[in-house]
This record gives sequence, C-alpha cells and structure tokens, in this order.
Amino acid sequence: MKLIGSTASPYVRKVRVVMAEKRLDYQFVHEDVWSDETTIATSNPLGKVPCLIMDGSEAMFDSRVIVEYLDTLSPVGKLIPASGRERAEVKTWEALADGVMDAGVLWRMEATWTKRADGERSQAWMDRQRAKVEQGIAAMAKGLGDKPFCSGIHLSLSDIAVGCALGWIGFRFPEIDWRGEFPQLDRLHEKLLQRPSFADTRPS
Repeated sequence: MKLIGSTASPYVRKVRVVMAEKRLDYQFVHEDVWSDETTIATSNPLGKVPCLIMDGSEAMFDSRVIVEYLDTLSPVGKLIPASGRERAEVKTWEALADGVMDAGVLWRMEATWTKRADGERSQAWMDRQRAKVEQGIAAMAKGLGDKPFCSGIHLSLSDIAVGCALGWIGFRFPEIDWRGEFPQLDRLHEKLLQRPSFADTRPS
C-alpha cells in the first residue's frame, strides 16, 4: 500500500498511527496539496490527503474511511469495536476529534492563506472556529474524566483521534493552553507519546 499525505496533517497522522499500531507495511509519499505543482487530484478528485493507494491501484480517501478499512486488515490491536454501542462510542469520539481539527483547519486557513489579502480575512469567522476548537477540547476533557482511555480500558481509535487532534492544536495554536486547563488530557497525550506510533509521527 501507498499512503499519500503530509507530515503536518493530523488526519494523515491518524492513519499513520493506525498503520503502526496494526503493524502494516506501506510506503509514505509526501504531498503538499497547497503547492501549484500538486498532483493529488489524480488520486483524489477532492484534492485532499490522506489518500491510500491499494495494490490494485484503487484509491481510498477520507481518514475515517481509511482507518476503518485498515482495522480489518489485521487482528493485531483491534481499534474499532465490531458493532453496537461500543462501536458508536468510538466513532463518536472520532467525530469529535475530527470536528476539532476541521474547525482548526478553517481557522488557520482564514488566518494564513496567502491568496487572501489581510483586509479580506474575517475575524468573526476565525473567532467562531476558535470557539468550536475550545468547546470540542472541553468536551474531550469532560468525556475522558479520570478514565485511563477515552473508551474502555484499552487503546482504541478514540484515543488515536483525540491524541492527533490535541497534538495538532498544540503544533498550530500554542496559544491554546489545553494542557494547563485540562490535566487529564495532558496525561492521556503524554501516555500516547510513549508509544512509537505517536512518537514517530509528531507533526512537522
């Protein structure tokens, strides 16, 4: 398999962490989708990463679709429950973490996109996205409480998604002090960083 992505993308990191936890072999191909020379549209018509190219050259995209597929490839370290309420809980955690990242990306693009002049940027829009990020992080902290992991007593996709979201927010928005405000999230994040899958995929 071949994974097309960026080392700065939290969605790509989520896929890379899952691949490491599942002990799957793949080739990583770096792609800057914002470059004028990007060729990502030949694999994903939406022009986004991550994009997984499988053996038959078929392309799979959207991190949620990819990680669900990857979890079926190996019995090692099952990350998503097969059915029922437990599965819904894990997928809801993933949706929350992805929602925080979605809002963060919209906030960052409004603030930094080079093809928009400073006078065209909307502070109200950025404030709205920041509020979503902060509300989402607060919801993560409340949901985690004093539990060792987000869902149950073992690592799952819930923790991977949350860890990737928190790592990216810390990378792009250091002014948001989620570590100081929510020590339970900081403990989880530090625990995740002890795993090679997280330590080797820090955003850069």
